[in-house]
Amino acid sequence: VVDGPLALDNAINLDAARIKKIDSPVAGRANVLLVPDLDAGNMLAKSLTFLAGADAAGIVLGARVPIILTSRADSVTTRLASCAVAVLVAKVRRESSQVAG
Repeated sequence: VVDGPLALDNAINLDAARIKKIDSPVAGRANVLLVPDLDAGNMLAKSLTFLAGADAAGIVLGARVPIILTSRADSVTTRLASCAVAVLVAKVRRESSQVAG
């Protein structure tokens, strides 16, 4: 289920969404955050990584193949997670093209 746009607090915090009376199946329960562009994604990922101790994975979708997008400052965990997500996306694309073809 995809919904938005939602402010970060409304996307990930059920109490915030309830207080603001946001009627959405995603509000407060989002487990994937989509951003409109590279700058917004970079800001979100670095904020979560450096301020909240989160692990991240960075790939770019829309090209013929998934593009791994990491920073020189990224942890080994982030680099491996990015590789893992790219492999999963490539696998799903490969399987769906075999079914269609």
